[in-house]
Amino acid sequence: MFDDTLKLVLSAAGRRPAASLPRRLDDLFRRLAAAPGPREASEIEDLIWGVWMAHDDPEAEEALERATRAIGARELDEAEAILDTLVAAHPEYAEAWNKRATLYFLQDRHLESVADIRRTLELEPRHFGAICGFGQICLRRGDRAGALFAFLAALRIDPHLTSIRTAVGELAGETDGPAH
Repeated sequence: MFDDTLKLVLSAAGRRPAASLPRRLDDLFRRLAAAPGPREASEIEDLIWGVWMAHDDPEAEEALERATRAIGARELDEAEAILDTLVAAHPEYAEAWNKRATLYFLQDRHLESVADIRRTLELEPRHFGAICGFGQICLRRGDRAGALFAFLAALRIDPHLTSIRTAVGELAGETDGPAH
């Protein structure tokens, strides 16, 4: 599962997002890549996250917000119940899969997290948050090269991820560099 997900991460640039995602994201990602500084980039990132969190069904959107609040409050069982219901009812909702991947990550349920990251990236290959999450799981598993590849992929999408750029610098000094 990890190798397949890494391949998905590395092929992100050549894949299109699901038709259910608003085309407005294309423009936001172009603007993000060209953002002149961190303030502008942060504003665009916030807009992207806002689009990802949104859903045509107001009840689905509210459920995702409740799950996000529950995760923040460390009410993980409640968040999981909400997210399980949400992904079953709305399997095209990329951000619901990503939030459940985050929940699983917090619970050290790495295989389940990677499965949900994979689904997130099938729907939204530009999901830099999911890609960074995969990189973090790689680090936890001791796969520093996998983490480096994931973090570099995330930076190709969002070159303004300062903490990821720092991690890449540290990891690049420890590995022989990308082999792909």
